Amino acid sequence: MTIKNIALAGHAGTGKTTLMEALLYQGGCTERMGSVAAGTTVSDYKPEEIKRHSSVCTATGSIQLDGLKVNLLDTPGMFDFAGGMIQGISAADCVMITVSGKSGVRVGTKKAYRAAAGKPRMFVVTKLDDENANFYNVLTDLKSTFGPSVCPVVVPVIVDRKVDSYINLIEMKAYRYDADGKAQEIPMPTSEVSEKLSYRVDGLIQAFSEAIAETDETLFEKFFSGEEFTQKERVDGIHKGMRDGTITPVACASAQMMEGIDLLCKEMELLVPAADPAEEIPAENQAGELVTMHPAADEPVCVQVYQTLADPFVGKLSMMRVVSGTLKAGADLVNVTSGAAEKIGKLFFLCGKKQIETAAAETGDLVAATKLSAGTGDTLCDSTRVVRLPRAVFPAPCYGMAVRPAARGDEAKVAAAVQKLLEEDQTLSYVQNPATNEMILSGLGEQHLDVVKAKLKNKFGVEIGLEAPRIAYRESIRKACQKQGRHKKQTGGHGQFGDVVINFEPCDSEQVVFEEKVFGGSVPKNFFPAVEKGVRLAAEKGVLAGYPVVGLKATLLDGSYHPVDSSEMAFIMAAKLAYKAAMPEAGPVILEPIHTLKAHVPNDNTGDIMGDVTKRRGRVLGMEPDEDGLQTIIAEVPLAELANFTTFIRQTTQGRGWFTTEFARYEVLPEMLVPAVVEQAKKLGNLDESADD
Repeated sequence: MTIKNIALAGHAGTGKTTLMEALLYQGGCTERMGSVAAGTTVSDYKPEEIKRHSSVCTATGSIQLDGLKVNLLDTPGMFDFAGGMIQGISAADCVMITVSGKSGVRVGTKKAYRAAAGKPRMFVVTKLDDENANFYNVLTDLKSTFGPSVCPVVVPVIVDRKVDSYINLIEMKAYRYDADGKAQEIPMPTSEVSEKLSYRVDGLIQAFSEAIAETDETLFEKFFSGEEFTQKERVDGIHKGMRDGTITPVACASAQMMEGIDLLCKEMELLVPAADPAEEIPAENQAGELVTMHPAADEPVCVQVYQTLADPFVGKLSMMRVVSGTLKAGADLVNVTSGAAEKIGKLFFLCGKKQIETAAAETGDLVAATKLSAGTGDTLCDSTRVVRLPRAVFPAPCYGMAVRPAARGDEAKVAAAVQKLLEEDQTLSYVQNPATNEMILSGLGEQHLDVVKAKLKNKFGVEIGLEAPRIAYRESIRKACQKQGRHKKQTGGHGQFGDVVINFEPCDSEQVVFEEKVFGGSVPKNFFPAVEKGVRLAAEKGVLAGYPVVGLKATLLDGSYHPVDSSEMAFIMAAKLAYKAAMPEAGPVILEPIHTLKAHVPNDNTGDIMGDVTKRRGRVLGMEPDEDGLQTIIAEVPLAELANFTTFIRQTTQGRGWFTTEFARYEVLPEMLVPAVVEQAKKLGNLDESADD
């Protein structure tokens, strides 16, 4: 059986899920059409998706078409869930990009097109039943955005601003649909049906034929001599053009009305290339050398995990693409990433949440297995040929929030649940900030973390709160100050006595530096470590806001001791007293973390971004060209000012821009901002000295 994997991708709200629903219904996989609004679709079955009326992860379904199996992957369109789109596209042979007949080319259209680079692509203009839809405006938009490769294969006939019928340019036939979405062939329309229709159709046929002619010399000669192409020549020409990227077909449909869905199935059957057994797939062997393999049934088994689903009851569900060979239940494979042996248990085909058990999966098929240790991107293969396939590249998390468990003592429970979601989503991270001791959950945006929060509650029964992460401020001094610290206590029996003179001064180190320049044995050498310990303990809290002190050099100059009453503890206390006396007079300052920002934005938005960076107390260092026609703005910005930058850059660039940050250094906090930081420190209990002594 021939197998084709087609991912549905595109801007949010362009009808991917409704189109998948219509295709599943057309292919006989479902008995009725589900609705996104009602939460009854096959692919949007999770509580978070039903609530939001939007896909948050990739769902799989399949249909049978005349000896052909088509696996459909419905990917999310929202930018916060770009990881799901990348997962779906990585498993696909072809990417079908949906474009709304009303809104045309959007940012998500371009992102999907870019993400599908190197794979056959086609456009489907959706929602033609909308009264404001205009297929031909969208077609012009597609051509001007993506170039001459854009080639219409199914076009609508517009009468009185409504779709009257559809023309299949492959077959050169026209169809009209009744209220039930059933197609009826009608004569090819003439100019009498619609004004300028004849001219428009003739022009489309001409453009269509030109695109096919470009794919082959023989076809070019035939076109040049004025001969018409046969249907087989049209199919073969588009087939070849899709493979080498010179043709991007455009179909159209109204999924809601079931119009054009049967024609789309024909295009999937005729035009979309299947995996060619002779095709060379690049891989690495164990020595790291480049080798090639073929998607053929007679080759050793090789599969790649393209998606992981976390289920609290079933456990981990690994979605795999069979790259070569035939995968059978019970097979013993090697996980090339970890080196571990993997025993394949039961195998399932998925249709949304429905699992259909199978004994085997052929080359090119998509199948699920339970209880594997493998993660997303891992290659599993037969021990007779160990190769590693390239992994998909996911966007790095850029929006972080501090996690607060709703119930005390739930930290371990939260960590375990989040760990399961990390296996599912490669765009998430969960790390401890050592400077603030907070657990930071990071993702691609606010909605992304909202969904994670909902999943933790619904799937694992764990509730969390999300707060803005604390800023790891530091303190330092600007001038030198020398002070004595004398600790003396008499409590009957042995007393406590320690006496030191310490000079405190600024230095370049990010730590506390300790030296001693004691002459004459005023402080015995055996107490030097105690003095150093006292200084370091004291420097854990600055005098302004209780933040750790950096860039401080303490030099022990003098002191005195008692042969009986002096002890390590007494000298620790004496050092602390010297520190507390000196710091207020040493010009204390609060330091804030400065991050290097690299913002990748369209050329039109550079002015807005640089203006915003300046408002955030940032310094623009320069700008350089980036890939995909973007510009990279390099700047230094205080971390405290970057809290909502994710939202700002996305709104300003309409989702096209993205950024990364990296810690650069600490700088003195402006004087006017100090009171607010001190006030916040009081609320956090930083200045509570009860635990100091």
